[in-house]
Amino acid sequence: MAGIPVYRWRLAPDGLATRRQLRAKGLRPGGQDVAAQLERPRRRRPPLVAYLYEIDRAKPVRPMTPAKWAALAKANAARRTCPECRRDAGYVIPPSLGMCVSCAYPEEQCAA
Repeated sequence: MAGIPVYRWRLAPDGLATRRQLRAKGLRPGGQDVAAQLERPRRRRPPLVAYLYEIDRAKPVRPMTPAKWAALAKANAARRTCPECRRDAGYVIPPSLGMCVSCAYPEEQCAA
């Protein structure tokens, strides 16, 4: 990002925070532009970059409404439901398998 200050790892001034740091304080960026950039150097790879926001311009996190809780519960239930046997696996179905372990490896279930 051109035109914004770049700070080295752990050398950012007070009053700036990353998204995670804002969230830990119960805040969100609230539409403000990135105030600065933090770079953590790495060997033989490009540096890790984190964007910094002004804490005094941050807004409080919006509270979860009952509708949002219901939508989140429905989405999590869909991630646990096996598309083959239509049962709740009790865990998030691995995307690499695309189905629960029982459906992916039925011969191993019979042998046990």
